[in-house]
Amino acid sequence: MSSRHATPSQELSAVSAGHPLSRCQEGTQDEAFVELHQVSFNYGDRRVLSDVSMRFPRGKVTAILGGSGCGKTTLLHLVAGVHAPCSGHLTLEGEHFDATDKTQLHALRRRLGMLLQFGALFTDLTVYENVAFALREHTDLGEPAIRDIVLMKLNAVGLRGAANLRIDQLSGGMARRIALARAIALDPELLLYDEPFSGLDPISLGVIANLIRSLNDATSATTLMVTHDVRESFAVCDYAYLMTSGGRLIARGTPAELQASSDPEVRQFIRGEPDGPVRFHYPAEPIDEQLGRTQ
Repeated sequence: MSSRHATPSQELSAVSAGHPLSRCQEGTQDEAFVELHQVSFNYGDRRVLSDVSMRFPRGKVTAILGGSGCGKTTLLHLVAGVHAPCSGHLTLEGEHFDATDKTQLHALRRRLGMLLQFGALFTDLTVYENVAFALREHTDLGEPAIRDIVLMKLNAVGLRGAANLRIDQLSGGMARRIALARAIALDPELLLYDEPFSGLDPISLGVIANLIRSLNDATSATTLMVTHDVRESFAVCDYAYLMTSGGRLIARGTPAELQASSDPEVRQFIRGEPDGPVRFHYPAEPIDEQLGRTQ
């Protein structure tokens, strides 16, 4: 069922053209919009998140860093209510959040926008129709108001002139920016970004990074950004968490604190060093044994 919560005036007014870090020390005391409390999650018998506690303050950009397969995207899915934790719990504005409660879930979904890793645009719709989709589904706005909002959202990401293009006419960077315009169409309070820098050229990457920061500052949203791109995320985030294999949280802090960390695993990830505690090979029996070469 559609929610009806926006007016033209509300929509239009919302748019405006060196100390080492100890592992997992407490973060800032800013008001948290979302918090995770000792959350664990499994896919079957495989542990994906292990006893994770995080807090995401209002008006801040928080980066969730870590290598592939460490549970970053799964964490976003829990925040968005796609899955419920196997243990632990989430709070939203201090209140317990249960993803299996349809009323709570629908209320949360009306307040969040998400940029998926590969955009997930509707390929049968134009750029304009993609951005207008949520406005038509979730508001009673007339087409003139929707048109104004769509054009202003596209203008905010620099692509107002592409409104009538088909999705197959877009470059990868353009598609990511259109997906961002769609994610902010309803001025969400919570913005989730899943690998927003993946596969982009340096210019497009810089544009997306600047948009994430400027949109957060303009709307005072709570922004969670899952990424393994250290340099760009550190340029725009206020705070960061670092995860490792098995969905374990190993460090947290400001970009400066993480860069100054003396922890070997933190240093290896931040600097992109090939040798260190994180091994290249997934755990396995010795290859000679598996190939039957043992004497």
